Order: sequence, then structure tokens, then C-alpha cells
Amino acid sequence: MGKLLRSLFFSLSIVWIAFFAVCSAIKSPLKDGPAAAPMAARGPIDGNYTYVCDESRFAALGLDMKDFHYCDSSAPYAVRAKDLVDRMTLSEKVMQTGDQASGVERIGLPKYNWWSEALHGVSNFGRCVFFDEVVPGATSFPTVILSAASFNQSLWKTLGQAVSTEARAMYNSGNAGLTFWSPNINVVRDPRWGRILETPGEDPHLVGLYAVNYVRGLQDVVGAENTTDLNSRPLKVSSCCKHYAAYDLDNWKGTDRVHLDARVSVQDMAETFVLPFEMCVKEGDVSSVMCSYNKINGIPSCADSRLLKQTIRGEWDLHGYIVSDCDSVEVMAVDQKWLDSSFSDSAAQALNAGMNLDCGTFNNRSLTEAVNLGKANQADLDHSLRYLYVLLMRVGFFDGIPAFASLGKDDICSAEHIELAREAARQGIVLLKNDNATLPLKSVKNIALVGPHANATDAMIGNYAGIPCYYVSPLDAFSSMGEVRYEKGCADVQCLNETYIFNAMEAAKRADATIIFAGTDLSIEAEALDRVDLLLPGYQTQLINQVADLSTGPVVLVIMSGGGVDISFARDNPKIAAILWAGYPGEQGGNAIADVILGKYNPGGRLPITWYEADYVDMLPMTSMALRPVDSLGYTNFSYSLSTSQRWTNINLRKLQRCRSMVYINDTFVPDCPAVLVDDLSCKESIEFEVAVKNVGRMDGSEVVVVYSSPPLGIAGTHIKKVVGFERVFVKVGGTEKVKFSMNVCKSLGIVDSTGYALLPSGSHTIKVGGDNTTSVAFPFHVNYVN
Repeated sequence: MGKLLRSLFFSLSIVWIAFFAVCSAIKSPLKDGPAAAPMAARGPIDGNYTYVCDESRFAALGLDMKDFHYCDSSAPYAVRAKDLVDRMTLSEKVMQTGDQASGVERIGLPKYNWWSEALHGVSNFGRCVFFDEVVPGATSFPTVILSAASFNQSLWKTLGQAVSTEARAMYNSGNAGLTFWSPNINVVRDPRWGRILETPGEDPHLVGLYAVNYVRGLQDVVGAENTTDLNSRPLKVSSCCKHYAAYDLDNWKGTDRVHLDARVSVQDMAETFVLPFEMCVKEGDVSSVMCSYNKINGIPSCADSRLLKQTIRGEWDLHGYIVSDCDSVEVMAVDQKWLDSSFSDSAAQALNAGMNLDCGTFNNRSLTEAVNLGKANQADLDHSLRYLYVLLMRVGFFDGIPAFASLGKDDICSAEHIELAREAARQGIVLLKNDNATLPLKSVKNIALVGPHANATDAMIGNYAGIPCYYVSPLDAFSSMGEVRYEKGCADVQCLNETYIFNAMEAAKRADATIIFAGTDLSIEAEALDRVDLLLPGYQTQLINQVADLSTGPVVLVIMSGGGVDISFARDNPKIAAILWAGYPGEQGGNAIADVILGKYNPGGRLPITWYEADYVDMLPMTSMALRPVDSLGYTNFSYSLSTSQRWTNINLRKLQRCRSMVYINDTFVPDCPAVLVDDLSCKESIEFEVAVKNVGRMDGSEVVVVYSSPPLGIAGTHIKKVVGFERVFVKVGGTEKVKFSMNVCKSLGIVDSTGYALLPSGSHTIKVGGDNTTSVAFPFHVNYVN
């Protein structure tokens, strides 16, 4: 979250002081059980209140709440927000434009800290969340890249619901805010990027669907989905999709995100970089979008009115606010020196472009001058503040939400959430190799656990994490199930010498089976830390090979990482019988891995990113747009058959719907009406088909059924194929399950041409089910335009 974060790495006592001063006034401990009244215990607002418009709170300030129309709960939010903003002076308004909003005591408005994080659990990375004796921890679920590998949309929504329940409970106790700047939905474009662990992967459709479901889980209030006025729809908490846009590099060989000017074609922006954000806003109804540090084609993201005001606010109709990444506006003036702007110029440029909230203090220091000099309009400032306060009304900051008032410490780290963390990790684990059906392990009395991750704890929760309820390391999990000998093999993940390898080899010689835990951690890949190679760190490869060579029983290699690593040596080594990828599996990671290896769970995850071999880094710079599909394995095998399918659609064109030309490869047949603008079509047509998935293996298991579409042959400059749908289905041995798909024709078959137009080509498209050519099925689907 930016260079501002350097200021966060102080002692714990200083962090607590900052929280108490800015986020809340905390005095009495939270009482146990649902009978506790959060307002009477301790709350997030000065004076131990959980919402602003409490008559006793105003009385304590010497004010009468009836004099303040913004506290009239019968009035529309927009009217209330306008009343609140109209009461402020210019200087008071400006002090509400940073993430540490100062409040205005004379009108009853308390302080509010906007920055909380909930990427894969409530995190204390930020200004507003903290843990203490009342709330010592929160459930730490798997990092996003592993949850995404489950390809399970219902799981993603369930994770969001669990996280928001804990977040809301922590708000009641004064330990968190209501606005969470998660998830990260940047598309992975290079395996060296340090933040891959935070993201759902490389496919824009997958990333977008993850965003929609996780955001819905965080935000939606069950039974209160208001579809007629989305600007007044109540929210459980507020979510934020970040970082918009074309951001996929942090710090690589002298190029960093602050100085990066991403030169991106309009086609790539529409097809790849922007699509997940469009889905997040339009389908997920997210209440915030964060603009990124980098420039895009010469213009800083947070100063580009076309990206912010025109697209997010206008075309997508955002119901919420736009926030900068931390210090992004200051970066424009100080680091990028964009247009040689002064501080007040940069503040005005961001406000005029449509940014509403500055993560940082730059606007607090610069915006008053910008308004006084006529560089920014106070009316635009008023509009920005109204967006912010309408949002805070929707999450209950002003009036409370009774349905969540009883949430407390019993709703944090509950048995249900801890089991969900275990289940999410199991669903994401990917089986990369399983020679001779080695897994699950059978008839094993003693196991050697070796490697730098064999006793992993904090490495399992990755970054943007809080304090977990408790860890179950691999060593903990396997030790509870049988005899285990543990040797770390390396001093740490960087494995800088051979000191501990010999002991690991000796352990493997005496064991019935050996499990090697290797991979990366935040010292190798992280925010502000891109990789320069795709190899395992230090002597890890030597450790793996030497342990495998001396092992007398089967060898299983478990890789913990966010991005891919080149393990082709292990794939080709006959002594290594099985390989699992476990991402960073969260606080229950040890249990999840043991469940898979010992046969309590049949892994069905799929890699959400391509794993390249090491020479990739010599071929392409990090600005490459390369993307390739990848297959995965399982303990069992599945076959597909197409039960039913619709093979065509006829679209009748009206008088003003015009055919569009496209560029074709030489000698390609060109139809009379090559394509029509998607914006000119009703897009009500759908593709309906059913796939029968049969389990032809030896274990019950889950299969991820992935659907791809390919455009008609001969169209120049478009994709070869793209993911348009997927479903995860559980099938018993010998059984068959039917999976129905219904996909919108425009969304599934549309392309973006080189000028950025979204088109629906006519002709014969191909729908393919499954990524493995030996088991996949495909059928043509014809789009015909009729005049």
C-alpha cells in the first residue's frame, strides 16, 4: 500500500497509540456472549458508541441531535449527506478528504479512519484494525491465489461472508473500521510479480468472478438487497476493488510501480486489465475502487478522468467512492513530477479526475490552496464528501444496523470459520504429479518431514494478514496422526548453505515415506519485491534431490508459494513420486495438506496461473503480456460427454444496427455482416448446454469443469481462446453428474478489436469444455445476423 507504509513499522505501542487517537476511544473490555450490548461495552466512536446518531452522544457534546438533519433517519441518505457537508467550512471539508478523517466536533461528526484490510481475513495491516486481549486474533484463511485455485464461486462468497462477520464483530468492539480495502483483483501478467499471492490469477474472467463473489460475501446484507436504489442499499461492510489499473509490477530491475508508465493498448485494457474491475462494479456492486500508482499511457491513474469519472463513475455507475493508493497523489507531484505540477496542482488534478479520498495526508495539506487558487471547485469537493458520507450511512456508521449489533468475540475464530479455513485450503490444493498412484499414502507407519516449510506457521498466512486464531503447521498435523521425524533441511526459506541437508537425508533413509516441504515466502515474493528468477531459493533444489536420492520409501514434494517455481527437475525425477502445490494455505494449512496426502480429501484444485520454466526470465521482460493455459491432475480421472447443446442463434438487426468490418487474415472467408457493436445489441441471447461428467477413476472427487470459447477462424489480432465459465462438481466413483451452463452470447463470444470496440463476430465460434485435449469435448456455435 505504498511508501506510506514505511511509517507503520514502529513499535507495537506506537501503533496502538495511533489507533486510540484516530480510530476510537476504548476503555472497557467487551463482554462475552450475545447478551452483551456493544454500545455499553466499548465502541469505535469517541465515548464508546457504535454509531454517530445517538442522542446521548450528542448530549455529551453539549448538542441537541434534533438540530442536525443529517441524523434524521427518515430522510434519504443523499439529503442527509448534503446537510452534513453544507455545515462545514472549507478547511473542515479538506480535513475529511484523507483516510484519517478528523471529524468536526462542533457539528457532532466524529473522527473516522477509512483504512482497514480484509484480503483473506481481517488484517491489522493498515491504520484501523488491531488485536488485543479482547480480540487476540481473527481467522486467517488461505491467501487468495490458493482460494482461487478451487474454482468454486460459492466458496469465495462464503469466505467473504465469514470475513465480514468477524469484521463487523471487531467493529462493535472498537477493534476495526467498516471500510475494507480488499480484494486485490489485478490480473497476473508475469510469474515474477511479487504480489501474485494476493490475486486470483491470470485469467480476467476468473479474476472478475472471484471479485464479484468475494465482494458480495463481504457487503451483502441478506434479505436487504435493494435493487431499485443501489445508493441506499445497506452494506455489512464496505469493500474495495484495487488497484485500478494495468498494475502488475512492483520493483523489478530498477523499475518500480511509482515510476512505471504502463504502455497498454486499448484492446489489452478492455480485454484484460479493466474487465475484472468492470465486473466488480457492475455485477458485484462494490462500494469502492482504488486507483493505482502507475501511469497508463503517460497519465497517472489517479489523475485520469477518462478512467475515473467517465468510466467508473459514469459508464459503470459506481455506488460508492474512489480512493487513491496510499500517497499516490503525492507521488504524482514528488516522484513522477507529472506536468511539473505543484502540490496544489496535483491535489486538484486528482479531485477533478474523480478521485474522492486520498490515502494519506497530501490532500489535507494541499487541497485548500487548490480551491482558493481556483484550480479545484469546492462544489466538486462537496460531491466527493457526499459520496463518502452516503457510504458511511449505508454501512451503519451513522445509524447502526440492528442485525449486526449483537456480533461479538464469540463470532470471531468460531469453530465454523476455522473449519472453513481448512476446507478452503483443501479445495485449492493442486496435485501436479502422482506416479503409480502414490497418493494418498497407504500403510505408512513413520514419516520423515523435511524442508524449510515442514514446520511453517507465519509463512502460511502470507501478507495482508492479521494474527490468526492459531496455527496448525504441517509438523503439528502429521505428528497428531502418527510417528514423525522432522528435520528442517535449511535454516530458513532462503536456504543459504548446506548445513542442515545431511540430517534431512538421514531422516529420509529411516522413514516409510518422506514429505519434503519447500517453496518461497515473503522474503522472496511480496509487495515491493518482485522476483528475478523462477528457481527455488538457495540450496533447496539440492536438498530435494539429495533427500529423494537416499529415501527408501515414496517421496512427496509439497510446494508452498504464491507464484510458480520451476520444479521441472522434480517432475522428471523418478524418485519423487508425487508433487502438490499448496499456495500459502492459511492458519489451517497443516491440517489441509495432511488431509490430502493421507487420503481424507481428494484434491481438485487447478492452477490459476501458468508455471513457466526458469528460462522464461531470459526471454521476456516483466512488461510482457504472455499468457498460456495449464493442465492439472487428480487422484481420479473424469470423462466428459455433451448431453445437450444449442448450436446457433439468429440475431435480427434493426434499421440502426450497423454491421462492422474487421481485419481478417489473408484468404479468410468474410461474411456479409462480419460483426456488430455489443453496445448496439440487446444481448439477451444465451448459449445453453449440458455436460455429463463421469468419474472413471478410483476415488470420489471434485472436478473443475472449465468452458472456453474461440472466435471464428481468421480474425486478426484476437485471442485464441478465453475462459467463459466454470463449475466445480463432486462426482462419486463410477457416477455421473450433469452440469448445466447458460452463458450470455455477447459476454462469452465477444471480442475487443485493436481500436477498443467490443464486437460480436458472426460465423462459427467454438465452445470447448475441458482443458485436456484427451478428455475435452467441443462443439461449434454459429452467430447469424439477419437483416
